[in-house]
Amino acid sequence: MTKIKICGIRSSENALMAARAGADLIGLNFYPKSPRYVEPGSARDIAKDLRADLGDACPALVGVFVNASADEVRAIVGEVGLDYAQLSGDEPPETLQQLSGIAFKAIRPADEAAALAQIERLGSAYPAGADAPSILLDAFNPALYGGTGETTSASIALVVKANAPRMMLAGGLKPDNVAERVRRIRPWGVDVASGVEAGRPGIKDESAVRAFIRAVRTADA
Repeated sequence: MTKIKICGIRSSENALMAARAGADLIGLNFYPKSPRYVEPGSARDIAKDLRADLGDACPALVGVFVNASADEVRAIVGEVGLDYAQLSGDEPPETLQQLSGIAFKAIRPADEAAALAQIERLGSAYPAGADAPSILLDAFNPALYGGTGETTSASIALVVKANAPRMMLAGGLKPDNVAERVRRIRPWGVDVASGVEAGRPGIKDESAVRAFIRAVRTADA
């Protein structure tokens, strides 16, 4: 089945709701300029609450970082108790190598050629753990590091999928378009943040989350 990541969560209540609705991964954003930023201490409480409530059924917890050093990522991963780190900035392959086994890279290529060039640059550095994406594809925006709500090109997605295992698709996904994207692209996983929010960034709407997950599972059938 397609893996589902609900990203940019900022509270234990929202995290538990998403997990109980069927999310496979929960994303916590540690980029201070993001409207979905969560402080490490608060994220630690979220992780503790999730694991206390769900035990072994707890989704994988993913920290989202932008241009943080490997040492900073490691420190937050350890403090919060994260399973994986998503590098969503302009990090070089060396940072992935320093975080081998826990980190995967998000890319935002402008076209197919740029996608191939970015994958080639990552080389053998990109695989993370077997139950995490090896690479996340987001929509191109020259000024923003994801979370834009813009839709990722299907042609770029197919190129990335053909050249990188376990591609997670992000960018403009919503309950009303995710099923078509899953059927057309067949990604390893899908990632949603703004597409399941009804108000403030980081506050997920339960009906939208459930509709999103239901649409993905319908497409899987």
